[in-house]
Amino acid sequence: MIDVFATATQHLAHLAKGDYSSAELLEAHLAQVDAHGGKINSLVWQDRDRARKLAAGSTAKPSAALPMAGLSMTVKESFNVSGAPTTWGIPAFRNNIASSNAVVVERVQAAGAIVYGKTNVPINLADFQSYNDIYGQTNNPWDTSRSPGGSSGGSAASLAAGFAAMEIGSDIGGSIRTPAHFNGVFGHKPTWGLIPARGHALPPAIAEPDIAVVGPLARSAFDLELMMDVLAGPDALDKGVRYELKGLPYRDLGRLRVAVWANDEVCPVTRETQARVLKVADALAQAGALVNYEARPKISAQHSHDVYSALLWSIMASGLADSEYADLQMAAAQIPAGSNDPAGQLPKFSTLTHRDWLRYNNQRDYLRWAWHEFFQSYDILLAPQTPTPAFPHDHSEQMARSLNVDGVSRPYMEQIFWAGLTGISRLPSTVIPTGPDSEGLPIGVQIIGDTWDDRLTIHVAQELERQGFRFTPPAGFV
Repeated sequence: MIDVFATATQHLAHLAKGDYSSAELLEAHLAQVDAHGGKINSLVWQDRDRARKLAAGSTAKPSAALPMAGLSMTVKESFNVSGAPTTWGIPAFRNNIASSNAVVVERVQAAGAIVYGKTNVPINLADFQSYNDIYGQTNNPWDTSRSPGGSSGGSAASLAAGFAAMEIGSDIGGSIRTPAHFNGVFGHKPTWGLIPARGHALPPAIAEPDIAVVGPLARSAFDLELMMDVLAGPDALDKGVRYELKGLPYRDLGRLRVAVWANDEVCPVTRETQARVLKVADALAQAGALVNYEARPKISAQHSHDVYSALLWSIMASGLADSEYADLQMAAAQIPAGSNDPAGQLPKFSTLTHRDWLRYNNQRDYLRWAWHEFFQSYDILLAPQTPTPAFPHDHSEQMARSLNVDGVSRPYMEQIFWAGLTGISRLPSTVIPTGPDSEGLPIGVQIIGDTWDDRLTIHVAQELERQGFRFTPPAGFV
């Protein structure tokens, strides 16, 4: 019997040995979907006939030339898959059928993978939940009354439920990392520009977006590296990007220099969340790593968050309809000069002049240099991903929502802070699972590295996985 919760690396080893075929692996995943898909609603499009034909014709064994040969997988709905709808959960794009594949889809298919389905997202990929009027609500496999995260919520939920061997998501505000954290799987936010995002857009967009990246989710950090080796590399208009081999020496965790940022007054986290960050730090210390609990880059956390918010809302607003943008302009015009009211940030930042955008972009580079200086003394930084584990579904008006952090009500959008620390400075970050909390909900921890040190953060995740920080299936799905 095929274990649908095996890692992609394990599946590929079985396929290479002939223990089972690509067709048999696909059918095992489809049977898991048939058994459990209804209560999760993570898969929103499937082409089983095409996938079965590809799997039946897949005779090649996994190899250096075809590292993913015969592996069945799904991708986030927001990626173009030829012949499939790409809607981003927006009803106006319900009939937007892709005529070509996103670059990342081309690359996994060229590596031998079989993409059989697409997974759910929030409308416009802009929430920590995954629901929309086209496909409905996706539930967390660990507790169906709770969010699977967003915007790659369907991706992480499908992995946790055993529906696919691997997934591809995107991340502008934690959209890979938060779902990984909420569902107890691994996720990697790459250095900006390392993997081409072309084909992850609604028409007519084609330019590489600011802040946003695309990257892998998986049930193992070893699968993350496999996927990164397939996905990383320049697009056709570019000559090259760096993908450091740094990290190979750190198979010996005793050589690692670790900083820990376990909590912050700008965005307080729950006691259990903080404890998990410290648990990972302790595991590294026990392995001989040098751990510093006070080290920080020379930045203001609040200033970093403000710069991130300005550039984030600016790029998010670029895809709005003209009428929606006009409404934001009117709202921004009503904000008194010099006002620091948080309620005014969204319209103000969404309608920045080009002059003001350039000024915030310049501030971003100050942040990037501060991080670069910091990583001359430290190899990685450990941090939370969000203030809490997965929270209950909440479809009320987004800006009016709140988050319960150990009994204290905090603004809903505040939880983007921990993702933004690395997002604004284009740093790589790998989220690992640390097991369920007292309520049975997974908690993930970020491993953050310097720009282009993606392989380092993934290798540290692999060593921690060997120590026990690994995926476990949610109850009721095995």
